[in-house]
Amino acid sequence: MRTGSNFLEANLNALDGVSCLGEAFNPFFIGGEGKQEMLGVDMAAREANPARFLRVMREQTHGLSGFRYFSDHDPRVFDLVMNDPACAKIILTRNQLESYISWKIAVESDQWWLANTKHLKTVRPRFDLAEFEERLTKLQAFQKTIQHRLQVTGQTAYYIDYDDILDLEVLNGLAAFLGVDARLASLDFRFKKQNPEAIRDKVQNPAEMEAGLATVDWFNIQQTPNFEPRRNASVPQYIASVGAPLLFQPVKSAPEAQLRKWLSSFGETVTGFDRKTLKAWKDSHHGFRSFTVLRHPLARAHAAFSDYIAREYIAELRPYLKRVHRFQLPGKGKGFESPEAFREGFVVFLDFLKHNLNGRTEIRVMPQFATQGTILQGFAHLQSPDHAFREDRLAEGLAFLTAEIGLPCPPLPANPEKHPVALADIWGEDLEKAAEEAYWRDYAAFGFGRWKA
Repeated sequence: MRTGSNFLEANLNALDGVSCLGEAFNPFFIGGEGKQEMLGVDMAAREANPARFLRVMREQTHGLSGFRYFSDHDPRVFDLVMNDPACAKIILTRNQLESYISWKIAVESDQWWLANTKHLKTVRPRFDLAEFEERLTKLQAFQKTIQHRLQVTGQTAYYIDYDDILDLEVLNGLAAFLGVDARLASLDFRFKKQNPEAIRDKVQNPAEMEAGLATVDWFNIQQTPNFEPRRNASVPQYIASVGAPLLFQPVKSAPEAQLRKWLSSFGETVTGFDRKTLKAWKDSHHGFRSFTVLRHPLARAHAAFSDYIAREYIAELRPYLKRVHRFQLPGKGKGFESPEAFREGFVVFLDFLKHNLNGRTEIRVMPQFATQGTILQGFAHLQSPDHAFREDRLAEGLAFLTAEIGLPCPPLPANPEKHPVALADIWGEDLEKAAEEAYWRDYAAFGFGRWKA
């Protein structure tokens, strides 16, 4: 919000038929510092109806009208303009370290733009690594949001770097992008660059800054890639108690039948919700608690293989395993001939999961196979569960849950799941390793250790 964007605004306003109205949606002023009204609209009216203020801009200005928008401005306006393909988007970018230091200097000097160099205030702020990383993270997230919105709406933007705004040809190219006939004969240099020194000369602690920047993950090397499709909230699968304010959000292939039986201890249960009926249940059960249960990835893969592969017929998976993994599943309705054959199939299945969850197969990622982290993210689209209990501490978790709502905790019934072959009977180090390779995101996200210590 310093010289660069002010310079760009001044040169846009020099184009006939273009009006840039400053920071029209800044939460502290309208257009520029100290201004509380613009085009007959005051701040209260702007905040009450930002869409109306946008219409006023169009109606009361000649040609194209626009404004400068930053990530901390009215978020309602972001949707209004980003979803409008008739609104041109200009994205001004800058070296993020320079931007941060410029901001620090502006904050300490209280000088946000400069027209006369004799009024220049010189300060040397301290570089704060934690503050810089926090600012960088927020800005990158905002840039990703912009990029994603442009992509899904089929739009493009005019990207211009801070170093390019002094190029007359580039600014005239921007005029062509806007679709106006006017061109600039020269640049408006009314705004002067305030801190032309080298970056290390602008701060008090250049050595500390250089050492700190060496630790910044500029290219997101530590970012965990995820090629799984995003999942919805799976509202129809939720299970609620009628007599108690408890809502269970099950993870497929994790404990479900056991929790359904436990919930029935409070009386009738209901499932098959849609968003409307779920809201009605919530409204009638004030103070409710929602919960889910996580299962160790190896045990969950074993349950998925037992319930959905060894017992049931999944049409698209059967020929895939035969063609790619050279493994033939038993015929429909037939089980494996021996525990050894079951184990062989389970090893193949874990290898399949590794590829399936990394987007390397044509087979859809079924909810029974999806990572638990992705499933919980799907829950969060509607509401995150209050508690995510671990299967190996489930009784203690449920006791805590019922204490929260002031009800006695019924005993946890035995797990009714019956598998053709118990995991303990076929366990081996190769299975532990294969599960870690397939579900490494869940191991990292939830801190799972070995299934068998």
